[in-house]
Order: sequence, then C-alpha cells, then structure tokens
Amino acid sequence: MSFWNRRKPFSAVDHPDPRRRLRRTLGWPHLVALGVGAIVGTGIYTLIGIGAGLAGPAVIVSFIIAGLVCVCAALAYAEMATMMPAAGSAYTYTYSVGGELLAWIVGWSLILEYSVVCSAVAVGWSGYAAGFLDAAGMHLPAAAVSGAFAGGLVNVPAVLITFIVAGMLIVGTRESANVNTVLVIVKVIALLVFVYIGLSAFKAGNFHPFMPYGFAAHSEAGTNRGVMAAAAIIFFAFYGFDAVSTAAEEARNPGRDLLWGIVGSMIVCTLLYMAVAAAALGAMRFGQFAASPEPLAHILRGLGHPLAATLIGVAAVIALPTVILAFMYGQSRIFFVMARDGLLPQRLGRVSPRTGAPVAMTVVTAIVVSIVAGLFPLADIASVANAGTLCAFTAVAACMLTLRVREPGRVRTFRTPVAWLVGPLAIIGCLYLFFNLQSGTREYFFIWNAIGIVVYFLYSVRNSRLAGAVDQR
Repeated sequence: MSFWNRRKPFSAVDHPDPRRRLRRTLGWPHLVALGVGAIVGTGIYTLIGIGAGLAGPAVIVSFIIAGLVCVCAALAYAEMATMMPAAGSAYTYTYSVGGELLAWIVGWSLILEYSVVCSAVAVGWSGYAAGFLDAAGMHLPAAAVSGAFAGGLVNVPAVLITFIVAGMLIVGTRESANVNTVLVIVKVIALLVFVYIGLSAFKAGNFHPFMPYGFAAHSEAGTNRGVMAAAAIIFFAFYGFDAVSTAAEEARNPGRDLLWGIVGSMIVCTLLYMAVAAAALGAMRFGQFAASPEPLAHILRGLGHPLAATLIGVAAVIALPTVILAFMYGQSRIFFVMARDGLLPQRLGRVSPRTGAPVAMTVVTAIVVSIVAGLFPLADIASVANAGTLCAFTAVAACMLTLRVREPGRVRTFRTPVAWLVGPLAIIGCLYLFFNLQSGTREYFFIWNAIGIVVYFLYSVRNSRLAGAVDQR
C-alpha cells in the first residue's frame, strides 16, 4: 500500500495488540489532576513575567485570547478522545483520519512539543529552586543554574529534576498519578494564597497605561511585542489538557473520564489564571517583576510578605515537577504508540510486565529533555514548544470536522457544541498564533519537521506495520 493511502483502521485503534497495550488504571480524578498538573505550572509561575514584559498590563488580554483558542481546541480533543480512546492523542487521530504521512508530521511535532515543554518547566523549576536555596543561604554558582546558551554552563537543577520525574514514571503509572494529585493540590493552594495577598494590595493605577506596546505583534529592538506577541507565548500557559488525551488507553472509563479530565481541567485552570493575573498586575507595576525568574515570589517579597514568598517558592519547587511528569508521561506515550505502529523502532514500544509502563521510552525521553533543559533559556524553549502544540491542535480540530462529514453516524460519547464554529475558530486561532511567534521559532519548527520527513522516508515508511497491508475499512 502506498504511504499516501495508509490510514490506521479504527478497529486497530480501538483494539491494539494486547501484548503492547497499556493497563487501564486511571480514574477521572487522576485525569483531572493530570490536566491541572500539566496546565498550571511554569506558564503562570514564571511566564506571566515574560508575557507582561511583552504586553504590559494588557497581558491579561493575552491570557484571555490564548485561553479561548485552547478552549476551542479542548472541545475538539474531548470529542476525538472519547471517540478513539487509545494512546497517541493527535497523532493517533490523524493516523486514522488523514493518513500515515500527516500522522508522522503531527507525531514528530508532538515529540518537539512534549520534549521542549518538559525542558521549559525544568528550567522554570530551576529558577525557583535556586531562589529558594539563595533565601536559605545556599548559593549555587551562576554557571550551574544557566545553560550554555543562557550565559552559564549547564543548568544542573533542571537536569536533576528531569531524571527524578522519569524515575517516578518508571515506578508505575498509577503510583505516579497518586503523587501527582497530592502535588497538584499543594500547587493550587499556593496560587490561591497569592491571589488573596495580591488582591489585598490591588492598585488600579498599576494598569495604566494598559496597552503600552499595542495590540498587534511588532518588532522592537529585535523582540516581538504587543498583546498578540504575548498571547503566542502565554499560549504555553494553557495547554496541557492534550496530555490527558494521551492517557486514553489507561483510563478505566474513557467516555466519562476523558471528558472530565480534558474539559474539567481547562475550566479550573482558566478561572485560576484570570485571578492570578489580575492579582499580580494589580499588586505591582509590571516592569518591576517582568524580568524576574520567579515573578510571583518577587511580587510577594515586594509587598512585604517574605514568608509567603518563601512558601510560594517552596510550593513551586515541590509542585512544578507535576507539569514535567504530565508532559513526560505524554511524551513517552506518543513515542510508545509510534514505536508500536512501527514508525520508530518497535523494541522501544515494549511495556514493563511489572508496572505496565514503557520504561525504554521514558528513559529516552528523559535524556532528550535533560539535554535541552541543561543548555537553553526558558523564553526560547517555551516559544519553540508552542509551535509543535499549535500544529497538533490544528490537526485535531481538522480531524473532528473531517469525521463529522465522513462518518456522521459514528457513535460520539461527547459531541463538540456548535462544532462548525468551534472547529474553525480553533484552526484559525492556532494558525494566527503560530504566525505571531518569533520568525526564528517558526524556522526551528520547519527545520525540525524537515528532519522528520527525512527520518520518515529513510526508516518509517518501510518499517510501518501498515506497509504492504490492505486498508480494511
């Protein structure tokens, strides 16, 4: 069969090889916590400062715009995930709807997204860890807390936390999910404490001028500024719900659990983000915290609450790894399914008979993540991650709309409301945000996918499990 015509049959999606199938061990509370754990992290703890530096107080508008695009994408994900409850997320949906080559491009982009997200959060965690240690009188050398491309040598804390999280995942999925749930509760409580203190010091004057850099993205001194430029970066703060869809094969009741996990986590996080952004911007002029690697703790110290700042730092140090866990979990599952399909070496698609976890893929993921986290600065990493995610979100919305036409009678546990409005909004919004990324970021994305196309034609096209098969649908 020509690679142009290879589409994975729905029967293969619903009933994968039992020897290479993941165990169903997760309930909806685990998936909601996985989603919240993935979404609430570096984006609000750290990137709020970077976003404020690009848009000023209007960064709150950037949050709203990025959030609306993500809500549309989340609704499309919910329909596709409950209809195809198998591991692989956007890659799996595209394989069945758009064919193998498009699925490879989406999967390769997801590898970029998840690897780089883990790296970005590890760097964000390192900033809070270093700040906490400094406050405790333990000063790490600058060369050990910044990568070679960020003015240092190797970001040692970022590398260390990456392998600690990988070790948790290797122990087992359910065990990791239980730890994740506890840490997510700690993280949310810390943010609610910040909101309470920040709103008590709220000054409306801090919002003037509200939009100092304008709305549209434009270059100033080599940096994109404006509300839309910030939205293209802040977008990083909202996604994470897609990591829930990678757990479809491990959900005990996919039809119910995935819907709660995807939509529930987005609702919780959107409300929390709006409150944190308003509290931060009202409590301090954006220019005073925009450059800080730990902006929320910086704001609390500036308000005369050093103990609360320390607690925020402790909560970040303890709980930010939940984001690394969620995305490393998703990354290993994307790798795993691509290996199971033969597009990557199949020996990497094996699961541990004791824990049911894909150990080899988790180790490979940790190595890739640690290299990026150890060398590059946060802003560059987050921007590159967004490019891969925007590609995946566009693909999922397109798959949802395509199946509405191709298979209108197929059973859908959840149907996206007003799909022909939500789907196009997700696609247009994602494409608009993509073209508001830094030009260098888009170049990295296309270079990455050019490399991926070469890998596909050199290896994957011949080793695919569908190579030579007959499409049975």
